[in-house]
Amino acid sequence: MDRTEKRDFVASLATVFAETSFVLVTQNNGLTATHVLNLRRRMKAAGATYKVAKNRLAMLALDGTRFQGISPMLKGPTALAWSRDPVAVAKTAVEFAKTNDKFVILGGALGTQMLNPDGVKALAELPSLDALRAGLLGMIQTPGTRIASVLQAPGGQVARVLAAYAKKDESKDEAEAA
Repeated sequence: MDRTEKRDFVASLATVFAETSFVLVTQNNGLTATHVLNLRRRMKAAGATYKVAKNRLAMLALDGTRFQGISPMLKGPTALAWSRDPVAVAKTAVEFAKTNDKFVILGGALGTQMLNPDGVKALAELPSLDALRAGLLGMIQTPGTRIASVLQAPGGQVARVLAAYAKKDESKDEAEAA
């Protein structure tokens, strides 16, 4: 890489750090090209990006961003992954790490919050953004009749109580008249 390519790479990485909410740092010591290609495909399918970056250039791009705290993790053969959906990146990385012991999750950052490997695993256990959206949409699409019946139930109960008191009063009046 010459100087202009390095500058362009640092600028593009800085733009990514400004736009994303989660950055994952991994160590890929000894991964074959086939494994890396498989991981990139999984990340892309999850809407994430996986990139091997020179640590020095990544540190330059991190300077002044909210992810600056991950700089100490950038030692040795590292790679970065990011996405707008932090759960998607974490799930993909954790699933891949289960099947490949040469792929190690070092940690990450969710905004200004630094995460250790256990924090990333906990993030991976959360439902994805798409799953949360689907659940919310399902709740919104509840049939109107169910909502109406729930809203009418207290009114119906009050009406039945009043009707019972009215019948009770009627029976008292009839008993006194007889």
